[in-house]
Amino acid sequence: MGQRMLFVYNPRAGKAQIRSNLLDIIDIFVKAGYEVTAYPTQATGDAVKAVKGRQGRYDMVACCGGDGTLDEVVNGMMQCEEKLPIGYIPAGSTNDFANSLKIPKNMRKAADVVVSGVNYACDIGRLNNDNFIYVAAFGIFTDVSYETKQDVKNVLGHAAYLLEGVRRLPSVRAYPLKITCNGQVIEGEFLYGMVTNSYSVGGFRGITGQDILLDDGLFEVTLIRRPTNPLELNNIVMALVDKRVKSEYIYTYKTSELTVESEKPLAWSLDGEFGGEHCRASVTNERQALQIRIPREYLTDNP
Repeated sequence: MGQRMLFVYNPRAGKAQIRSNLLDIIDIFVKAGYEVTAYPTQATGDAVKAVKGRQGRYDMVACCGGDGTLDEVVNGMMQCEEKLPIGYIPAGSTNDFANSLKIPKNMRKAADVVVSGVNYACDIGRLNNDNFIYVAAFGIFTDVSYETKQDVKNVLGHAAYLLEGVRRLPSVRAYPLKITCNGQVIEGEFLYGMVTNSYSVGGFRGITGQDILLDDGLFEVTLIRRPTNPLELNNIVMALVDKRVKSEYIYTYKTSELTVESEKPLAWSLDGEFGGEHCRASVTNERQALQIRIPREYLTDNP
């Protein structure tokens, strides 16, 4: 008997292109010796339930969708005692995590990686009781992804995030916070903060810093303090775009854990999806917690 695979996919992710590739993807899996059970998600949380309810019936889980679909599969797997390898076929609007691991954008090539690639022990983040795979963020623009309608994302792609972000500029606000990181306490008003394990966020490569490894047990942390005038805000934007520009309003760290405290509940985004509101957010790195199927050449380029 061949190996058994649970294939979870979001039929509406990206431009719903999986509909024209679904049979080819399943054919690739079957030809590789897998007995495939396909599960199309219908609502938020379906992928978590599908993975948690597998009850030892499968040898591998593959998924197709955006980063949000992958996030749900990861959350479901982290709640299971037995951690199975996860294969990922990106079909979203930005696919930051897939790009970081050089998983092909072409669905059929990505399906080939699922069956012929190698397992990579990847770090997983935890914020209180929830997991994330590549970014936890708060502040300006963090709700753009989960409040931008799927149909708009399908039509405009990455531009949908930019347009929605620009629309929010007049309502920018800062949050008074106490942040504990690497034994250091920072207090002040912050516009934005992100805890990442990725080479790109929101499609912007290089914004998370330098010398990034996805299996080293460390996050890259970026915190932006509230500027006092438009010139300082302009300096912040330039520093984010061009790492050669420095700004006293931007703090960057590498850490395995940090705590963010606020008097009022602070909304978080986890992998582009709503991650709840918390007065105290404890973020920790679960080093090499899950096996992700990746192209062999990634290990060659990143020994």
